[in-house]
Amino acid sequence: MSQVLAAVSASLPLAAGWSLHSLRMRRRIEAARRDPLTGLITRDAFTERATRALTAERSAVYLIDLDRFKQINDAYGHAAGDAVLRATGERLTAWAWLNDGEAARFGGDEFAAVTKVRSRAELVWMLEELNRSLQQPVHHGGRTLAVGASTGAVPCEASMGPAGLSALLRRADEAMYAAKQNGGGCFLAEGLAPVGGAVNGRRAGRRGATEGAA
Repeated sequence: MSQVLAAVSASLPLAAGWSLHSLRMRRRIEAARRDPLTGLITRDAFTERATRALTAERSAVYLIDLDRFKQINDAYGHAAGDAVLRATGERLTAWAWLNDGEAARFGGDEFAAVTKVRSRAELVWMLEELNRSLQQPVHHGGRTLAVGASTGAVPCEASMGPAGLSALLRRADEAMYAAKQNGGGCFLAEGLAPVGGAVNGRRAGRRGATEGAA
């Protein structure tokens, strides 16, 4: 019995070490799947989580592009641009949490999200709330930076896999550009059939989106 206890006691530090190592590895993997500036998940992580969400229940996919971001970078420097991106990340995180969703940064000033949605009326309300949040000015270095955003969204039924997510992102992308062509705000796509031509699943030349304003 004493030999068994001795063996168990000797193995405890090793087990604890492996447990700590596994925890550190999980944290590193999770950190690698998050954008360091905004704290949002990256495109790959979003693809996995959004695909799972789309197979479970009725959802909506969103694509967001900031307005006037380049002008802010050019006029006030990259630190101001980073402040805008961080603020956008915080706002998207709070909005996604309230709406049982997930938000991601795809790169630059482009973001995406997926949420559950029960009706078109609810989706329109969620879009309006998102737009109000993203339109709030950002304060940085004693300046008030005017920020805008163009958001495209498309609702979908359950049981859509990776191919469905690609089609939804394309339609949300077209609707987002339609919003941008009309001065920003939100546009809601109707159906999955693409309006314009596409290259690698994205709009070709950003032309031809004719959606309905939310």
